[in-house]
Amino acid sequence: MTVAATGFDFLAPDAGWWFAAVAVVVALLAARAAWRRRARAALAEAPLLARIAPEALRSRGLLRDALFVCALVAIVLALMDPRGTGGVEQVEQRGVDAMVVVDVSRSMLAEDAAPDRLVRAKQFALDLVDALASDRVGLIEFAGVPAMRCPLTFNHRAFASQLETLSPQSTVRGGSMLGDAIRMASAALADSPTGKVIVVLTDGEDMESDPVEAAATAAADHGIRTVTIGIGDSAEGARIPIPSREGKRYLVHEGREVWTRMDPTLLRSVADAGGGFFVEAGTGQVDMREVADAMMAGLEQAGRERVDVSSRTPLFQWFAGLALLLLVVEGLVLPARGPIRPTAAPESNA
Repeated sequence: MTVAATGFDFLAPDAGWWFAAVAVVVALLAARAAWRRRARAALAEAPLLARIAPEALRSRGLLRDALFVCALVAIVLALMDPRGTGGVEQVEQRGVDAMVVVDVSRSMLAEDAAPDRLVRAKQFALDLVDALASDRVGLIEFAGVPAMRCPLTFNHRAFASQLETLSPQSTVRGGSMLGDAIRMASAALADSPTGKVIVVLTDGEDMESDPVEAAATAAADHGIRTVTIGIGDSAEGARIPIPSREGKRYLVHEGREVWTRMDPTLLRSVADAGGGFFVEAGTGQVDMREVADAMMAGLEQAGRERVDVSSRTPLFQWFAGLALLLLVVEGLVLPARGPIRPTAAPESNA
């Protein structure tokens, strides 16, 4: 059943900062218009100018500037991802809690999975949450130590906001302690009355934190399924870039560049111990909706309640189309004619 409703929202309000750039453009256009007015005034008074150069007093330039600014405003609104609420639909809530665990160690900066492994992990996590439309999700980052970034919540926007901030610089200590991250996720899910799953996005590097034992304990003690998704090249691997003012440089240990490879053997063992499955994403893409469906299969799901969910229709294409139309019209408005040239005085017959 769908109930009519109205509303308007932006999914990416941070893009509104681009209005500052639009304001700068407006200021520059206003300064140019003021300079032109002063130039005309210095040339001749308005009545005389209207006789010798009528084109100079027409407002075509102002019209073109207005169309251009309106197009910029429409582009910024499109970047803010506007959504219209077209109605409220009752959907069945599956009642599954998922804790997403993301590796933010330096090896995740390797660029074999373009643009790098960490960006790819974030993309997979967002796609997974979109597939879990009515379920609770949480977020844990880990490197040398794990950290809870978002507790279990129905607020997927809050999850996405925290996910976007993940970076190797946000960690307390370097390294890769996958087992500790799984234990933290297990503790967060332990008291959940619903189906429980841990989704790990990593390249599989681990510093002897016993992730296999952690996944096995989570499954045996709390009925938590562990799914692992391996990101990165498992054969040749890739170097680890590091920030440098001298151009791109790579991590060096004992005089040699460090190469990192995805470890499918470990990640498969972790998934098997946790009663889940391993997805070898490698350097390619993965359909996270299929992963979500496979992840849910066989999980105990609570309630099967029907809840009201607002349907939000994307509207960015209308603003983008409006911007394009305004720019086309702006291009069709002909500017005033060329520079003013004094008109030769008529010859006298006398």
